[in-house]
Amino acid sequence: MITIFGYWRCSTDAQDQERQIRALKDAGCEKIVGDKITGTSNYGDRDSLSKLLEDIKEGDLLILDELNRLGRTMVTMLVEVNRLLEKGVRIKTLDGRLDTTTMPEEIIRLIVGVMGYAAEMELKNIKRRTAEGRAVALSRGVKMGRKRSYSLHQLEEIKAMRGSDRGYGSIAKSLGMSKSTVQRLCVREGI
Repeated sequence: MITIFGYWRCSTDAQDQERQIRALKDAGCEKIVGDKITGTSNYGDRDSLSKLLEDIKEGDLLILDELNRLGRTMVTMLVEVNRLLEKGVRIKTLDGRLDTTTMPEEIIRLIVGVMGYAAEMELKNIKRRTAEGRAVALSRGVKMGRKRSYSLHQLEEIKAMRGSDRGYGSIAKSLGMSKSTVQRLCVREGI
């Protein structure tokens, strides 16, 4: 019996997979799985995709929102598509760019190569724009990174308490901080 599989992928926890899942359900997918992991990650790191590729068999159909759900590099896309085609799996994207049920194999490989190249260039552009945005923000004095988990006032109190030979645990308890945070600050500040 032929099964229609759907696969979704979101790069970060901040992204919502519901749009992809809804579209896959509307396309008739019987089994839908996905991963929240970057498209540049190694194939083996995507647990749901790995399991799907083990379960999918000849004649089954795999539906994807876009081909770049399989990966963000040309090599990754080509490897994954070739692996699926060698198993006799049909592939269809909801954006209409790939449908192996109606295309000759030579055209499929050409399209996958072009789409892989485009995805790779898009990723490079995203990285470039992100770096440019970060540089502009830094030039305007924006602080990057995680917010401090302590105030400058707390740091002064730690210095004073360490000066009177209080232990890390005692300081942490009196300031409502973790012992490891107090230790890390003391090491970093040379207290």
